[in-house]
Amino acid sequence: MAKTAIIIGGGPAGLTAAYELLEHTDVHPIVLEATDDVGGIARTVNYKGNRIDIGGHRFFSKSDRVMAWWENVLPFQAAADGERGELKVTYQNSSRTLQAGQPAADPETTDRVMLVRPRVSRIFFQRQFFPYPITLSVGTLRKLGLAQTIRVGLSYLRVRVAPLREERSLEDFFINRFGRELYLTFFKDYTEKVWGVPCSEIKPEWGAQRIKGVSISSAVWHAVRTLFKSDDSIAQKGAETSLIERFLYPKYGPGQMWQEVARMVRERGGEVHLRREVVRIHAEGKRVVGVDVRDLETGVVSRLDGDAVFSTMPVRELVQAFDGEVPADVARVASGLAYRDFITVGLLLRKLKVRGEARPGMPEGLVPDNWIYVQERDVKVGRLQIFNNWSPWLVRDPATVWVGLEYFCNEGDELWRRPDDDLARFAAGELAHIDVIDAADVLDSVVIRVPKTYPAYTGTYEEFDRVRAWADEHPNLFLIGRNGMHRYNNQDHSMLTAMTAVENLRDGVHTKDNIWAVNTEDDYHEER
Repeated sequence: MAKTAIIIGGGPAGLTAAYELLEHTDVHPIVLEATDDVGGIARTVNYKGNRIDIGGHRFFSKSDRVMAWWENVLPFQAAADGERGELKVTYQNSSRTLQAGQPAADPETTDRVMLVRPRVSRIFFQRQFFPYPITLSVGTLRKLGLAQTIRVGLSYLRVRVAPLREERSLEDFFINRFGRELYLTFFKDYTEKVWGVPCSEIKPEWGAQRIKGVSISSAVWHAVRTLFKSDDSIAQKGAETSLIERFLYPKYGPGQMWQEVARMVRERGGEVHLRREVVRIHAEGKRVVGVDVRDLETGVVSRLDGDAVFSTMPVRELVQAFDGEVPADVARVASGLAYRDFITVGLLLRKLKVRGEARPGMPEGLVPDNWIYVQERDVKVGRLQIFNNWSPWLVRDPATVWVGLEYFCNEGDELWRRPDDDLARFAAGELAHIDVIDAADVLDSVVIRVPKTYPAYTGTYEEFDRVRAWADEHPNLFLIGRNGMHRYNNQDHSMLTAMTAVENLRDGVHTKDNIWAVNTEDDYHEER
């Protein structure tokens, strides 16, 4: 009898696992996704022809395997600049030329294409733009003013001479890399806006995952190098990923990638079921044997047996749903894991009020940024996406500006519970307050709430190893992806955990150490 793998979640990790099972094993994958679309937080929401990328997903990786995997699903754009018929990609300390996709992919004539997009992200602070990641450039220092520049410089020199010996919190992590003054200016308030708790209460592992290796000195060195050499690579393996300046992006947003993967999985005999919520996980001894699934259309709960389970569901929910033996300590730690939730408010605009350096071909009233990190302390919005700059095909009318305001909150709090119309007016008012838009230029709006977007390094996270050890005792249970591992993975990291898990199942490897090792080595760190 053919073996079956139950995959909980149809996001990047879950669909990668399904694809890899079909590619490398004789195991039949059954993907169960609770929402009405695949992609998880990497899905694309289509609102009246205007598309929203939840959270923003740049497609680049320092992994050759991931880059090749993406190109196999969606061929790369034929020419990065409209002139060459080939695409230079440099990584792993070597370079190669990709020949115009497989076959050549022209976004003007085909939808199945990964665009090559310029990366521009800046900080909006004191009603001015600053580079992101922050650098001690002449422009930055001029905007900060002489007095603050002196404080920043002295603070940075002080920490270089006498760094904190032990980094006990994210605050310590930031101070050791940027100095206290720059931390207080550009990092403290924004980070606490994201997580809802003081930086002094967040474990330093968050910083180690997201911005390992990026510092004032590395950013300045990068700026100096770019004066003398232009690097047009995409997967620039020799550079800190915060400084990568070009990336790949599906024509219709990240959800297009995962819709295409779901189609391929189904075509090859796998199953992908939407609106199916796993409510119980059955185990016999140390083996997981099946799950109870609720059909969200009918409310009917049915049992589904399987030979292995790949889980991307939040760890807290997985432990609560487990009907096998769960030690009291494991249940306690799992129940104390914290999450940060997320709201995107999409605003369709006639134009932006704020001005910046426009790229050729951009509509009037548009700045070049993909993301703008809003560091202003008098508004709640954390980040602003400009979807025109991710892909012009995300916007129905190219004469309009389509933006997404990102709010970080806790499910059930005051912001989360606001009615959509009220929240949209509030968001527009915030952008008008900081002079980014004129409220009269708002044409339409939509509100999207995403629970458990960010597994938090707070609560009982310090004891998470207890949960990991318990889960690893079950040889046919594989925790993969961001929420599945309660780890702030990026899309490529989540994919790599799925690939590694499938290899373990195929090869009979029962240790899970190699899965947990993904996104702990220097090569896998990036900041977003």
